[in-house]
Amino acid sequence: MRLGIDLGGTKIEIIALMSNGQEVFRHRIDTPQGDYAQTLSAIVELVEHTKKNLCQNMLLTSADELHDFSIGIGIPGAVSLKTGLIKNANSICLIGQPLQDDLQALLGQSVRINNDANCLTVSEATDGAAAGCEVVFGVILGTGTGGGIAIHQQAITGANAIAGEWGHNQMPWRSEAGVEAEDYTQTVQCYCGQFDCIETFLSGPGMLNRFRLSGGSAGSPQEIVAQADYADKQAELFMQQYERWLAKGLASIINILDPDVIVLGGGLSNIERLYQNVPEIWQDYVFSDQVNTKLLKAKYGDSSGVRGAAWLWPASWMFAAEKTVVV
Repeated sequence: MRLGIDLGGTKIEIIALMSNGQEVFRHRIDTPQGDYAQTLSAIVELVEHTKKNLCQNMLLTSADELHDFSIGIGIPGAVSLKTGLIKNANSICLIGQPLQDDLQALLGQSVRINNDANCLTVSEATDGAAAGCEVVFGVILGTGTGGGIAIHQQAITGANAIAGEWGHNQMPWRSEAGVEAEDYTQTVQCYCGQFDCIETFLSGPGMLNRFRLSGGSAGSPQEIVAQADYADKQAELFMQQYERWLAKGLASIINILDPDVIVLGGGLSNIERLYQNVPEIWQDYVFSDQVNTKLLKAKYGDSSGVRGAAWLWPASWMFAAEKTVVV
């Protein structure tokens, strides 16, 4: 049995999986906002709650047996290979904190930590939409545009712990005449400090901002899609442009990684038209006479990250430094 924890910006979720992937327990709580100490306490309380539930359901004979189980945690960031501290986290209270060391001290056992997009990718490559595929690229289209790579169901972390971070490259093929309307080409600074990162086009906030810059009015990405569905011309033209942006961004990944499958997760992955339209467009940008890569929706939806966290053990994940994980 493995435990997985998804530490998100708004919720923390825990799951218990049997070795065959069967879910036997799940619980979710709100994330303490901006409070690192309270976040640690919330995770410990979740684990204790899980112990009690598993005991009550006779899946454990005693709470102490949980120390024989694995705990994997997905976070919206990464562990620095230089310092062992958290970096690149959307939940800024985690940045610079020794999250792994603190949790291991509080829980009294080893834990493995990895990026939430990596967890989603491993989940979908293990028993999800891309089960059995050799090379999988996973994308979280939500608050950001996280990405992860799984090869033979193992996450590739990389020499700098940033493998798959496609969202902080600049949008490719920006200068095509007649393709992008002038309203869509305004320069936008990303929170990372660079300009016109893919994230500023494809994330939920980025999509909404670009629509408003083009003169549209909507309160959420879902409203833009709804307007397009109801034949609003401006919204429909914008959605066509959004699909081209997504096709361009993913084509750059295909040209480098050549994955069998690209899996979409996050809130924007529920836009069904993407799965038909984007593969029809990316052929224009992929350096091949045909594109066999499939674009699929995550089988487990917003639960894929927590399932992937559980799969951190016992898989042999690729880490560049021993201090990043206790084996």
